[in-house]
Amino acid sequence: MADERRREDDWFQRNERELLEAAKASREKREKERAAKERDEERRRLREQHYMKCPKCGHDLKEEALEGINIDRCTHCEGIYLDAGELDKLFLKKDSERKGLLRKVLGI
Repeated sequence: MADERRREDDWFQRNERELLEAAKASREKREKERAAKERDEERRRLREQHYMKCPKCGHDLKEEALEGINIDRCTHCEGIYLDAGELDKLFLKKDSERKGLLRKVLGI
């Protein structure tokens, strides 16, 4: 009888341990998912606040295509901004094309 009682107690301990481990793993998974969701929401919020905004005055930027190069121009202060690689494209143009493009950009 005592042996049977001990086996039953051992079974309950193992079962409780497994249940606790499963609950802990489930909680950790939910916490990771929640943290990832919060990070994604924060990135989205920051992007909405800053995307296509002038770094100088904060007004909206308007994308303009000029001879294969997209420039971002501020609608308020007329600042001109280039994305990664666009300045390289500008320098790869022939000298005469480059001067003509800069005149168009500057409105000269």
